[in-house]
Amino acid sequence: MRRIFFVLFAVISFSASAQNTAPVLKFGFLSYDAVLQSMPDYAVVEANMEKLRHQYAAEQKRVEDEFNKKYEEFLDGQRDFPQTILQKRQNELQELLDKNIAFKKESQRLLEQAQKEAMVPLKTRLADALARVGSSRGLAFILNTDQNAVPWMNITMGEDVTDAVKAALR
Repeated sequence: MRRIFFVLFAVISFSASAQNTAPVLKFGFLSYDAVLQSMPDYAVVEANMEKLRHQYAAEQKRVEDEFNKKYEEFLDGQRDFPQTILQKRQNELQELLDKNIAFKKESQRLLEQAQKEAMVPLKTRLADALARVGSSRGLAFILNTDQNAVPWMNITMGEDVTDAVKAALR
């Protein structure tokens, strides 16, 4: 009986001491987008992207105007065209329309690619700043609270590191 009591006492003592020595988990949280958009280089990237979007939009407008002009010419002359010329013009218009659609899709893809490539250096700098802040504050991880990714958290157990990360990026 004494042995059982001693073993039970030892187990309770061990589990109580293990609970007291368990590391406290600390975490940080921030709005990744807000920090990213606060970076000075972000405004430069956005300005460059807006310029590129404008260039693609101007080219799309130009090819649309060209198509519309040819289409109007086709409509004006279709009564007078022999069947073979009428068919040739219809084919030309269809080809031009297909090329315009393909250009629009390709320009959208190229804009998305340019956006991703332009953001790489900013996101790399931000990742480095997050690592420095997280390490210096002894955090286990940093949560991104954007887009309802963390619908609830006990903020007394974490730390808002937004300002610290912004300062690390300066």
